[in-house]
Amino acid sequence: MKRILFLLSLVFITSSLFSQVPLNPYEKEHVPSRKPVPYPFLREADVMWSKKIVRTIPLREKINHPLYYPTKPIGPRMSLTSLLLYGINNEGLTAYDPQIDDNFTVPMTKIQINEALGAKRDTLRQYNETTLQEEVTVIDNEPQYEEVKRYLMKEEWFFEKQRSVMEVRIIGLTGIREFYREGDNEEVLLKKAFMIYFPEARRLFANHEVFNEKNDAERRTFEDIFFKRKFSSFVSSESNVFDDRTLSSFSVGVQTMLEAEKIKYWMFNFEHDLWEF
Repeated sequence: MKRILFLLSLVFITSSLFSQVPLNPYEKEHVPSRKPVPYPFLREADVMWSKKIVRTIPLREKINHPLYYPTKPIGPRMSLTSLLLYGINNEGLTAYDPQIDDNFTVPMTKIQINEALGAKRDTLRQYNETTLQEEVTVIDNEPQYEEVKRYLMKEEWFFEKQRSVMEVRIIGLTGIREFYREGDNEEVLLKKAFMIYFPEARRLFANHEVFNEKNDAERRTFEDIFFKRKFSSFVSSESNVFDDRTLSSFSVGVQTMLEAEKIKYWMFNFEHDLWEF
């Protein structure tokens, strides 16, 4: 009996030593149990106008830093890229190949995603002085999450005449990886790494918070950031007869920015012209 009590006490002490130390004076229960707010019911007959837009979200901009940092997870805090990869690996979130098209047709495997993020295998050949033979060592590189420094956001704007409101629905997010070619540190290469269907990821976004530099007790979730449009972006393409024509394909530099602002203000004026003051 004494031996059993001794073993139980030993297990209890060991488990208490390895238990996680609380980092907050209270337990955060609200965000992990949140659910995304459902969209209002929408009928086809109520949509009198719509337009698909693709925006670029540059994560280098200061307002977008909460989406980029931390580059490596710190406890429950994760960047947008780390969260999406966590959802793909653990929550059943599906990633699609953006190199095929942007219609979510071809799913990607985890190996393909890691390779798209730079997790390739390198072969290292070394001469062993003991055996006097050349040995080959295979090194598996880790995915470079921090190299995803911009996102393409596909969305559809529409005017709903039943409620007389202009609304938007985000359709998908595409991670863009910025990297240098091996041996060349001058030219920055861009590659579409993966693409996710936004409505499928809303539950994941609603359960993870984003850093708020002004108040640690009032941290918004990724769902709040996208739903409330708390990010900076610019228009990179709109629906057109060519289907895949981007603004940068027929304009350069400042002209591209002016074309993006032209589309932005056209939509702004379109909404206001529907009203009479």
